[in-house]
Amino acid sequence: MKTLLEVLQSGTDYLTRQGCEEARATMQHLMAHVLHCNRTALYSQFDRPVEETELAPLRELLKRRAAGEPLQHLLGSTEFFRREFLTDARALIPRPETEELVEMVLKKIPARPVRVLDMGTGSGIIGVTLALELKERAKEVVLADISPQALDLALENAMRLGARVSTIQTDLFENIPLEKAAPLPAETDSTVAAPGEEETSPGQETRFDVIVANLPYIADGEELAPEVMKDPHTALFGGPKGWEIIERFLARARDYLNDNGFVALEIGYDQAPAVTQIMDGYGYNYIEVLKDMSGIARFPFGYR
Repeated sequence: MKTLLEVLQSGTDYLTRQGCEEARATMQHLMAHVLHCNRTALYSQFDRPVEETELAPLRELLKRRAAGEPLQHLLGSTEFFRREFLTDARALIPRPETEELVEMVLKKIPARPVRVLDMGTGSGIIGVTLALELKERAKEVVLADISPQALDLALENAMRLGARVSTIQTDLFENIPLEKAAPLPAETDSTVAAPGEEETSPGQETRFDVIVANLPYIADGEELAPEVMKDPHTALFGGPKGWEIIERFLARARDYLNDNGFVALEIGYDQAPAVTQIMDGYGYNYIEVLKDMSGIARFPFGYR
């Protein structure tokens, strides 16, 4: 019977031969998942024998990872802003850059109650995180996505983490009225209310103070790593140039902002000139593009 250390090393060697990046860290994550412990705990039990009942599921996970299935899908969750979010094939796997976007948005939100729209929410990481971080300043947080499957996942994350949000299925702003409207029908109202709080529906007010969007921005036909291609293609590809969906969003987003409200985006590494030109053409003010930790102009902001 092999020890934990021997299994860790043989699994790392296997993943390395299969061309997996960060093979040792990946193997640690998989072993911790199978053994129901954290990665740090592995180091205190290197001599522990690994039972066949534990090896069988580990072998299956190794095969799936070697075949290109993302580690986050295998684990079923990923960490974002110090919280565990469910992740699976229903939505885009959160990227580290998106945490930077959330940090920047939080710094720019005024110190008063605000309405927030997370457009293209996917797994809900942006909107749910903002709702939890803003606490009582989150007057309303709406999660919007074209995919009902993604919205189901976002709602699961909101419920698990205790975030008070609403969801709406829509192709960008198609189902979000500008005029003052009655509450949405019950079947489209997916509000998650904190215990003891009254539920509300999108549409009670018409505009937002903050609209954040991590929309598809990869050009159609661009070659991506096999594991990236496991994400929903509708969450990856934004058109022939990559920014077509972003342009559709920007064409209408300004009308949905309150005065002094802002939009914040995550875009491709070479798209800042095109996107800022688009924003200027649609009348956004105080346009700036902030850089990510790698120095890439990644996050455009624009105000009404």
